[in-house]
Parts: sequence; C-alpha cells; structure tokens
Amino acid sequence: MSETAQNASPIVRHFRQILLWPLQIMHARVREPHISKYWELLEAMGSECPWREVNDEFGDPDDFQERHYKEFITFLPYVQRFLYGEGTGREGQSGYGKSPIRVFRRRDIARMRVMLDEQAPPLLFQVAHVDLHFFYDLDIIILAVEFFANDIPLLLAEDVLFKVGRAYPAFWEANGQGGQCPRRVEWLSAAGETLAVSDYENRHKYLRFVCRHRSPNVAAHWEYLLWPLALYHSDREGVIRYRQIEYHRMPLLAYLSFNDPQALTRGDFARLALVAKAGPSDTLPYSETELTHFEWQYCYDKFWDPANPALSSRYLCCGHAFVVIGKASERFFADPETGLLGQFRHQYFLVNLIAHFHKATLMLFSEWLVIAISQLDIRDTDSVKTFKREIRRIMETFLRFTHRYWFHEVSNQAQARDLFRLLTGHLDTDRVYQDVSAAVKEMNQYLDSDGLRRQANTVVRLTVVTTLGLIATVATGFLGMNIFDEASAPVWLKVLILAGVLVPSTLLVIYAVTKSKALSDFLEALSDERLSWRDKFGVLFKVLRKPGYKIDRF
Repeated sequence: MSETAQNASPIVRHFRQILLWPLQIMHARVREPHISKYWELLEAMGSECPWREVNDEFGDPDDFQERHYKEFITFLPYVQRFLYGEGTGREGQSGYGKSPIRVFRRRDIARMRVMLDEQAPPLLFQVAHVDLHFFYDLDIIILAVEFFANDIPLLLAEDVLFKVGRAYPAFWEANGQGGQCPRRVEWLSAAGETLAVSDYENRHKYLRFVCRHRSPNVAAHWEYLLWPLALYHSDREGVIRYRQIEYHRMPLLAYLSFNDPQALTRGDFARLALVAKAGPSDTLPYSETELTHFEWQYCYDKFWDPANPALSSRYLCCGHAFVVIGKASERFFADPETGLLGQFRHQYFLVNLIAHFHKATLMLFSEWLVIAISQLDIRDTDSVKTFKREIRRIMETFLRFTHRYWFHEVSNQAQARDLFRLLTGHLDTDRVYQDVSAAVKEMNQYLDSDGLRRQANTVVRLTVVTTLGLIATVATGFLGMNIFDEASAPVWLKVLILAGVLVPSTLLVIYAVTKSKALSDFLEALSDERLSWRDKFGVLFKVLRKPGYKIDRF
C-alpha cells in the first residue's frame, strides 16, 4: 500500500476493534465425562495462571455507574439473569443464582504491534482487554480481544479489519508471507517487552501439522495468548484442550469515528461492512450486481441520512462483522461513558457475544451428534450402551441450553432489538437451532422406539415360555395329586423322580427361550383360522428344521 494512497485516505479519528473467537473444549479421552465448570481448572493453578477472574460491577453500590445501569436495563429480564445472575432478596439467595458466565482476564498484555505488509509501517495498538468467557455446562469458550488506536488512515483500518483476526493462514504468498494475514503481530508488555510473535510465514509448520493431525494449527501469538489452554493435537502441555469450531477468521466488532463520516463512499461502506480487502474509495470490493441490495441487507440506517448532518451514525452488519461508524465531534457518538462508544463496548458487545455463543453452541451440539453416531456399532453391546448414554446426555444438555441460554429476543429497546435480529438473521441461528433440535429429537425418538422394540421382543419371549410352561405345569401337576403314593418311598427315589421332572422342564424352558422368536410365529399361525392344520404344523416343522436361527438383539 503506497504512502500516497494512505495520505489521500480519510482519517479514522478513533479506531477500536473487538475480536471474538469461539472455541470448542476437547477431552483428552473420548469417553471422559464432561465438566460443568472448566474455569475451576484455571483457578486450581493459582499464581502460575496468567488468567484472573473478573468481578462484575454489582459489588459496591458506590462504584456502580450510570453506564452499568444503562447496560443492565437494555436487556429483557431473562437475559439480565443470564448475563448478570440474580441477587439476593429478603429471603436470601433466589433460585436462579449466579450468572452461568465466568470471565477471566489477562493483564500482562498492554499493547499489540502489527506490521501489515513489507511496505506499511508498524501500527501500535493499545490493548484494552483480553478476556476469556466460560459458560456453565457447555464445552464452549469465547476469547475476546479489544484494542484501539487514534488517527490512522481508513485504508490501514480496512487492512487491520481484514487481516488481524486470523487464527492461521489460508495460503502463502510468493514471498512466503501468510496469505491475507499480517506480516508480523507482537504482544507487548507495559514495559515494551515482546511477549510473543506471530509465525504466519512458517509454512512448513502448518503443512506438517495438518498432514499429521488432519486439523489446522494456530499461529504462535494466539497459542501464547490462550496458555495454559493448549490446542487439542498440540504437543504443548495444557490444563484445557481446545480446537477451532468455526471459520479461521474470527468474528469482530469495530468502531470508527471520522470528522465527516458522510464523506465515505459506497465502496468504503461495503468494504467495512463485509470486511473486504482494502481498496480505493471510488471502487467497489465486489460487482455491482452482488451489491445491488447492499443497503437493505447490511445497513441499519435509523440514524443515517446523507442529506441531514445531524443523522451521521451508521451500523453495518454481515454476521461475521458488526461495524459502527459516526462523527468524532459528536458527544452522542464519541462519549465513552454515556455515548455510542460506551454502548459499543458494553451493550453491543454483549449482543454480539450472545449471538456468536448461540451459533458456536449449536455447532457444538451438531458435532456431538456426529461423534455419537459415528462411534455406534450395533453389533457391539458396549457401543450401543455408550451411544444411548451419550444421546441422553446430549438431550439433557440441549434442554438446559434451550431454557437457560436460548433467546429469540434480547431487548425491547428498538435499536438493540433490531440489531440483534439483523445479526442473528445473517448468522442464521434460528434455522440452525431448528435443525439441531430436530436431530436431537430424532435421536431421542430412535432410543424410545428401540426401547419399545426390545420390550416387545421380551414380551414375545415371555409369552412363548409361559405357553409352553403351561403344558409342563399341567403335565407335572399329577405329582401333587397323590395319584402315585410315594410318600413312604426312599429319599433317593423321591430325588430321582424330582430330577426326572426338573431336567426336562428346564431343558424345555431353555429351548423355548432360544426359539421364542420363531415359536411365536408358530403360535401366531396356530391362531390363524384361515390356515389348515397341515399349514400350521408346517410352520412348526420349518422352525425345528431351521438351524442357527438368530434373534435380533438390538
């Protein structure tokens, strides 16, 4: 990118970006039980762990500020209880209890230095937060990284949005640089010390890892950031194992303020909304046909009107990205406490967190179902039992997710409600939820029908045994009728008579159980008045002559 193009580009007075990276927690062993509170593994490390739990704002009432209040009342009551838990009332702790979300934060990373390519100078960003979100009872975590800078050209801002949030390169350029990735990313401490450096250019590392594990690797600076969590197939030690659950481009939120946002072109808005590659303002990132309905699909223009300078705030959303654009000189837009900047960092961050958490969790359930069915072997009794237990666990967890975490609406405030609908519409979470719900119900119905089938087989066996046992009971009942008076007979004779009756009866019952499925066909034929006696006994002879008759056990 030439220096002339950068100088001609509009200046972003304040640039702020939040990366959201949903990850799936993996287990070291396939049948290892799921853990409800993964954050306890970090707490158990004590001072060795760089992550510390973040206390919420609901502590000292004197420290509770207006922005906290505005954030809280944005959401509907059931979403409030999800995000913040429920406080104690007059009768003590209420039924809902604490929030099922736990947030842990790293405070050792103060800045991020980014070199986008060979020509561009390094950019230095201040890191506001590095947070890790855990969710009770679910194998999902979300990493959130917030960073910001002032007075950078729009072209560079577009390049940052396009390149920085990459877990690994999709390909490599001719010069060896990772395709569509920054040339170099560094995490810096408050003293300026380099803590970790990216390795997108290490082509051999990524190719070798995929060849060995059939799973993508993660760039070195992201691995460092997540420690003591470790990649599932990595050789590094880690108390929690994770792997990618979505696309390698991390979802993001971005806030950009300009002296005159209405001077931006349609091409600028398209690149920001769709997180496309940086380019001249007088061109479009895609064809005119592709962008015919751009404003209708990706723009929320309730506070935007090119003909009215008072309406200069615009929201852009494509699902993968949520971008807010406005005027730097307006207090409504730029105030970090009560303005749109404060809302972006709190209300809109939480709206995006909920939406991406929903999508990641639904993909997790889909993954669980695939794993459960792929490991099922109907010829193996242990495999069938394991499959049933796993499906029941998934069903129970899905029910808890539905009633604890799943929301169609998060707010009655028009703006937050509309933006959540726009976001979830692009993510298509409602359709995915219906698909996963149907799949879970189908699995559960299969277990129910299989249980009924097994019960029916048991009833058939018991019916056959009872029918044949009735014959044996009548035939041996004469022993209790005193027809033969053997009361004074020797003991050995009584034992011989008992054995002479007990052994054939036992063999008859064993044979009846073994042939119960086939004998049930004979009993059914015997009760059919349309068949002749010859046909009825023909069925019996077929049963007796049929060797190795095997009953379906499952």
